[in-house]
Amino acid sequence: MACRFSELVVDCRDPEALAGFWAAVLDYRVLSREEDEVEIGPPAGSGGAAPTLVFGRVPDPTPGKPRLHIDLSPTDRDQDAELQRLLDLGAVPADVGQTGDESWHVLADPEGNAFCLLRSRQSPL
Repeated sequence: MACRFSELVVDCRDPEALAGFWAAVLDYRVLSREEDEVEIGPPAGSGGAAPTLVFGRVPDPTPGKPRLHIDLSPTDRDQDAELQRLLDLGAVPADVGQTGDESWHVLADPEGNAFCLLRSRQSPL
């Protein structure tokens, strides 16, 4: 193996708030805090099968459509129940041009970053 996906870095205005949102969504924990940066990951910490997310403060996140987004798959409930949980955490529906016939939901996190909630259930790591 040449490389392994170890972390995803997200530029944002408020690293603490966005890390808190994603930690709740993914059942992750804060692994480290530095000035203007918060890293979250699975309870076992970094280096395992699941990547960590690093939220770094930037004064003005890049405008326009991002080239990457996160896809989520429910692990312990159906898609409808997980959708409600994500909305309760602060996610909002997002329109990126979908037709309405998709099997997934497009949402945005509290800073407007789009992500998708898929229908399939996967085993937790």
